[in-house]
Amino acid sequence: MQAASDVCGHTESYYASSNNCSDTTSTDSDIDFSDLEEEEHAGLFSSYDVLDEECTSPDFWGEPDQVISIEPFSADSGPQHSLGDDADTLDYFRLLFPDSLFEHMVEQTNNYALYRQRRSGRSDPHWHPTDVREMKAYVGLNILMGINQLPDYGMYWASDIFIGNAGFKKTMTARRFEKLNQNLHLCDRLSEPSKGELGYDGLYKIRPLLDMVGNTMWDACLPNRCLTIDECAIATKGRFSPTQYMPSKPLRKGLKVWMLCDSRSGYCHRTRLHVGKPGDDAAVAALGHRVVMSLVRGLEGRHHHLFMDSFFTSVPLLQRLMQDGLYACGPTNPYRRGYPDALRPRSVGKLEPGEFYQCQRGNLVATITKDAKVENMRGVDLCDQLRECYQVGRPCKKWWRYFLWFYVNLCIVNAYIILRESREIAVYGHGKWIRLIESVTDFTHLDCSRQVRLGTLAAVIGDPTAHDTSDLYLVSQEQPGELSGKVNEGIINFIWM
Repeated sequence: MQAASDVCGHTESYYASSNNCSDTTSTDSDIDFSDLEEEEHAGLFSSYDVLDEECTSPDFWGEPDQVISIEPFSADSGPQHSLGDDADTLDYFRLLFPDSLFEHMVEQTNNYALYRQRRSGRSDPHWHPTDVREMKAYVGLNILMGINQLPDYGMYWASDIFIGNAGFKKTMTARRFEKLNQNLHLCDRLSEPSKGELGYDGLYKIRPLLDMVGNTMWDACLPNRCLTIDECAIATKGRFSPTQYMPSKPLRKGLKVWMLCDSRSGYCHRTRLHVGKPGDDAAVAALGHRVVMSLVRGLEGRHHHLFMDSFFTSVPLLQRLMQDGLYACGPTNPYRRGYPDALRPRSVGKLEPGEFYQCQRGNLVATITKDAKVENMRGVDLCDQLRECYQVGRPCKKWWRYFLWFYVNLCIVNAYIILRESREIAVYGHGKWIRLIESVTDFTHLDCSRQVRLGTLAAVIGDPTAHDTSDLYLVSQEQPGELSGKVNEGIINFIWM
């Protein structure tokens, strides 16, 4: 099912269909499902209800013969920074993960170490306050653990020459690494509101990280015309109550994050965390409406083209986006409210290849077809491919640390994309990209072999010998609105032409 929408309304209310030719366990669960990311807009649901009632009117849909007008995208886009040609890879990483965040981590880690000692009533003879340089080295070691993977982190300090890592041993002792693991913190535990108290925040433990990295990702690169909204999963080991089951994803079980990504490069502009439990279809539609409006806040009137899946797409959402000057495209459940009755599977029957039927409401067009696949839906998938090349961090018993390492990994991917877009070349030097990791850890003595360098680049950006930029993008260059491939029959898509 395919549909097209634009920002202009239409008052005709008659209907007709057309037939033409032309997809480690833990009980540390202090998250309240009802309290996450709910602060977006107080009037959002009332607006949703009004639009929902309007689209269920019998005379809402009409014949698909009305004029559709398209406003051109003319907003500024691309990397926004003042780095010169001599900027190193670490400078690009600092755009997303600034030194002020490391300083905050140092302050809260030292505070939490004192908090644990006071709570236990005894001092820790093996702990001394950390600093920014050591915190960067600690984060860098966790990055390298994703490249050089061993079953247990203690093995990196093993005396066996075939297992132990000389770089790890020269950076810090195993005991010091363990102490930093124990005391690592991002928030002030003394000021944390308890559940039920005023100001309680289920994401309090990572709120400083979400706020700071969220702002840097948004400011470092302005969105291009085509954007993808989809979910990604964070792999976990253990049983966490926030864990979600996502049968359509390669990683079917994990922590869910909604992402707004560039459809071509995979750059992630904004994220929203989800730890709630899905309800009925009406609740899912309302949740999808809220998530999309939260992710696109600040883009109103710029005429971006949004591509999303059936979890988000609904007629009320597309009406709201039209009002805000945004175009959208995506499949939806044929039994969701607002779906044209004449296009439901029982009314259309079995379709032949190339056959489709349409309904229209002004610039909102619904089309059901057997052959339909919306291009530019791969932005989040491309970001996942880059992010999943090497995991950052180790499995742990704290849910919030999975999110911490997810954002560190995401900042590395985004930094690489900004560097590539800024330099306007397909493949940056082999040594430059791997030195992002060396710089974060201050491993000036670390000897990265050619095999590691080429292997890392091959996994992150594809064939290192490629010179054609099209080899680096797993996204079709077709224009929005073009269709190819197949999806299940009976799916409705909304394309804003």
